[in-house]
Amino acid sequence: MWGREEPGKWPAGILAVLVHVLFIGLLVFGVNWQNKQPAAVTAELWSSLPPAPKVSSQPVARPEQKPVEPALPEVEPKPPVVPKAETKPPVVKPDIQLKEKQLKRQKEEKQQQEKKQQQEEKQRKQDKEKLEKEKQEKEKLQKQQLQAQQIKQAEQQRLQKEQAAAYQAAQAGVQSKVNEFKERIQSKIKRFVILPADMQGNPQAEFDVVLLPSGDVLSVKLTRGSGNAAYDSAVERAIYKAQPLPLPPEPALFSAFRELHLKFRPQEGN
Repeated sequence: MWGREEPGKWPAGILAVLVHVLFIGLLVFGVNWQNKQPAAVTAELWSSLPPAPKVSSQPVARPEQKPVEPALPEVEPKPPVVPKAETKPPVVKPDIQLKEKQLKRQKEEKQQQEKKQQQEEKQRKQDKEKLEKEKQEKEKLQKQQLQAQQIKQAEQQRLQKEQAAAYQAAQAGVQSKVNEFKERIQSKIKRFVILPADMQGNPQAEFDVVLLPSGDVLSVKLTRGSGNAAYDSAVERAIYKAQPLPLPPEPALFSAFRELHLKFRPQEGN
């Protein structure tokens, strides 16, 4: 019984070995596939298993044999992959994060408010300096205007005084010249007066005489008699005889001689 081998045992063993080899190859391929690019694998597929040989109904005796284990391929050991240590941020609780955000926001708001206050203070300072400068310029301008006005008034007063002095001097000169020519007129007329024989005393006769620019007499009027009609008539005749009467050469002075009020006495100085 033990001397005979069972029919179909060797094909089954070979098939088992092939299956183990294929399984080991798949394991090796899987390990290599994780570290390398996948390579094309060719496998022979059978559509069906070969027909098993017919087994005799009678058992065949054969010596006991140990199963042969298939040899595994040597796999080079690879160093273990040590994952890189990742630096993870410390875990912060939501309450702490919220508080930090609030403090940060409050700090930013405080900084913005301080910056705004600084800008407003700077603007107020600039406005104050501008107003002060404008005030100083205005006061300076007013002072200059006042000084200019005072200088102008002083100049006007000086001119007025000079004009008044000049006018007075001119009037004095004119009056002096008028008096001079009036005396010359009266002296000329007196040279033509013939005193009456019965003349007594030193009475005064007054006449209004109207002259022309040429010095000719336009009219003579007795305004106050001397009390001696002969003397009054003698003076009137002398006025006509003395024409043309002497007048100043300046035409502007003629207005002072157009109408003369003359006084005559028989004896001058009495």
